Amino acid sequence: MTKITIIGTGSVGSTIAYTLTVQGIASEIVMIDINGEKAMGEALDIRQGTPFCHPCTIYAGSYSDAVGSDIVILTSGVARKPGQSRLDLAQINVNITKQIIPEITKYAPDATYVIVSNPVDILTYTFCKYSGLPLERIIGSGTILDTSRLRSRISEYYSVNQQNVHAYVLGEHGDSCFIPWSLANISNVPVKDYRESLLGTEGVYPELDEAEIEEYVRKSGARVIQRKGATFYAVSISVCRVCKALLSGIDTTLTVSTLLEGEYGISDVCLSLLNIVGNKGAHGKVLLPLNDKELAALHHSANELKNVINSIDL
Repeated sequence: MTKITIIGTGSVGSTIAYTLTVQGIASEIVMIDINGEKAMGEALDIRQGTPFCHPCTIYAGSYSDAVGSDIVILTSGVARKPGQSRLDLAQINVNITKQIIPEITKYAPDATYVIVSNPVDILTYTFCKYSGLPLERIIGSGTILDTSRLRSRISEYYSVNQQNVHAYVLGEHGDSCFIPWSLANISNVPVKDYRESLLGTEGVYPELDEAEIEEYVRKSGARVIQRKGATFYAVSISVCRVCKALLSGIDTTLTVSTLLEGEYGISDVCLSLLNIVGNKGAHGKVLLPLNDKELAALHHSANELKNVINSIDL
């Protein structure tokens, strides 16, 4: 039996609930929202499809219904609007998160918390500072979505299975994120050499344009919001990947946001590195061999986030 509570039933929260149900990740899902009717409607809509997928009990509830949750997912807060940066949301969503923390941790003190609301790194930091929970059980979705976008874009260049692409986006889930290209590879071949290594293929492949891909990763969220008003499918699939890792008996490495305590000389800020995620939470980090340029980009990202932390009422 696996119980997952989702706080916030907007587009992201409800799509996460749907994806958890279809993938059979949870056997019980609680949906909590300040708009109780909305939560009830979303839960009912998903529940009526369960006869054709994995058995799951899904219902709307209150904080007290979160008792016994294995995972609590926070998607609550004000949504990002067209033209608005993630960091513009900081003060409003920090205030909302500070109100939620004591309410939910009272009933689910042993859960692992996955923070999805933006700005996710700032809200993960807020949760670390106010919840009193062990740090390994506070995880921001961080750049797992950016990493997914990166891998999907590289796979498009060479018409190769996305799962053969091994590349990461690190740092802030936002404008100061960066790609450590020195580590990116396709089936153990460095991405910069992959095109020349291909034999016996009929396709004509373009040269990898790192600047174009970086722009694609940074601007994807804004472009989707501009076209359809919100992003929720890719982030929901990414969050469900984190949940699967948390419920697994074997560890997985994921680029999620956690509190840094001296890694790469950076402390007291949450951002994404490669973390070891399993049923003990995010209980370790893989210190990637970054080159000097990449290390400088990581420190720049940390400083950008610290500037936000210092500019808001935390």
